[in-house]
Amino acid sequence: MHASLRHLAMAGVVLATLSACGGSSHSNGFIPFVPPPAPAPAPPPAPAPAMPGSVDVKLIAFNDLHGNLEPPRLSISAPAKEGGTVPVPAGGAAYLASAVASLKAKNENNAVVSAGDMIGASPLVSALFLDEPTIEAVNAMKIDFNAVGNHEFDKGQTELLRMKNGGCAKNTPLEPCRVNKAFPGANFGFLAANTVKTDGTTLFPATGMKTFTKDGATVKVAFIGMTLKGTPSIVTPAGVAGLSFKDEADTANALIPQLKAQGADAIVVVVHEGGTTTVGYNDKSCAGLSGDILPILNKLDASVDVVISGHTHRSYICDYGKTNPARPFLLTSAGQYGTLLTDINLTIDTRTRKVTAKSADNVIVQGEAYTSGASTVALTDQYPVFGKNQEVAALVSQYLSIAAPLVQRVVGTLSGPATRTQTASRESVLGNLIADAQLDATSASNKGGAQIAFMNPGGVRADLVPAGDGSVTYGQIFSVQPFGNSLVVKTMTGAQIKALLEQQFNSGSNTVASPRVLLPSRSLSYSYSLSAPAGSRIGNMALNGTAMTDSASYRVTMNSFLATGGDNFTVFNQGTDTLGGDQDVDALEAYIKANSPLAPPAANRITALP
Repeated sequence: MHASLRHLAMAGVVLATLSACGGSSHSNGFIPFVPPPAPAPAPPPAPAPAMPGSVDVKLIAFNDLHGNLEPPRLSISAPAKEGGTVPVPAGGAAYLASAVASLKAKNENNAVVSAGDMIGASPLVSALFLDEPTIEAVNAMKIDFNAVGNHEFDKGQTELLRMKNGGCAKNTPLEPCRVNKAFPGANFGFLAANTVKTDGTTLFPATGMKTFTKDGATVKVAFIGMTLKGTPSIVTPAGVAGLSFKDEADTANALIPQLKAQGADAIVVVVHEGGTTTVGYNDKSCAGLSGDILPILNKLDASVDVVISGHTHRSYICDYGKTNPARPFLLTSAGQYGTLLTDINLTIDTRTRKVTAKSADNVIVQGEAYTSGASTVALTDQYPVFGKNQEVAALVSQYLSIAAPLVQRVVGTLSGPATRTQTASRESVLGNLIADAQLDATSASNKGGAQIAFMNPGGVRADLVPAGDGSVTYGQIFSVQPFGNSLVVKTMTGAQIKALLEQQFNSGSNTVASPRVLLPSRSLSYSYSLSAPAGSRIGNMALNGTAMTDSASYRVTMNSFLATGGDNFTVFNQGTDTLGGDQDVDALEAYIKANSPLAPPAANRITALP
């Protein structure tokens, strides 16, 4: 007989079952204890990812864009693979946007910065619309910061604030928001650490900070943005009324402890001031570095890692520590007009919180070929070619189509053509006309009290030929002076003016064989002799018919290009009591309008002696 089977479970103890078969009976009642199996050991926790020893950060920089939305028809002379150099066509906002995106794609830990003069002194398609299209184009590039330059103040600080904050308030004679009725302003930060209002605050934030991560590690890069302290002397006084521009190095040095306390591992100074070198594209030797950036570098705190500069429209990459070991900065500039981007790479140690390696290259923004006169600058496969960013290309196309009828606006009339054709004295009718316009724009006591004006011949880019009815359009005069230079008035002695005129024949590329003769206003006359010895070629200098003396002081007008020694006229740098004035094209428009019908002047102010 079988006994029933029983399963007992008590507090986790398992009892064995007994079976009875063929008449046998239960045992003596002892039931053995069977311990439960030991639980499986828990798996060890996964190890935390190792903190990387360093984080690589890419900085992408440009400067002095000056509203160059269309390709500026410029080339970069770059080393060719087979030796020598090759001209590489460069620039154009749609191509610049693609080049920025291409560099960003190489490292997600990146920041894009501009070292000032993004707007102001702009070509027609941007200037006609108060530079709104340039802000919109740069918005599409998704940059981080712009350190404001002097030209950002061309239309005054209130208009500059509108550029940042958006809106359609009218702060200038031109109408805002003619295309985009909801102009958004900049979606990137404006920085102005040394631009201080009367209440002691800065016009824009002094600094910006960006945080980067890699595999759990975090590093921070701080940016100090500044314009040059000399800004008040090169812009119209009304544009910077109530603002002071502090010393660049002192400003940065005072901010560095605060930034370090906020966790900054790297310090980048983005300053609208710069220098020049005597070497070519992307030459890292930085030979012949000179200019107003040097006093700044030599005062900066040694903890600065990178100085991104601008203003001089020159490109360079400098390991400044080789020149001054106490100031181990990487110094860069990307030239002008969006033709170059500086690709800067930093390695930041996550333990020491310091930059352990840094390097930079200037990248040519090669986009499309162009024709200038009888020559064509073709694309080259020796350097990368960037495609068009379609969003930016469409924006530029829209503004170009709307600008077309505006350039036909009649500004006045001429009784005959004014051309660049040189006479025997190397004057030109158009160059003299421009000098007269600039003298008129700055002769009033509250405009500089100018007595003489000079125009550089290279700045006169097209003849001014009126239509059959004598009319001249804004588009025409803009083509004559497309650079957007501003007027500058300085005090110079008669001796300095004579030395300046001597530089027409003996300074840099200005030689007796190939002189570069400045174009004078109607108030000045003089003679020169190429056969005379150097330093004695100028004579018979007269102001309105009265002989000039070496010791007397005179107020002299020049454009902003000449004011800093452009075209090898370095004596202009010796002028004092500097005052900024209007844009050169505005002065020309006002002069033609006020004197219509205007008879082009004679080219008889200079006498070339046998």
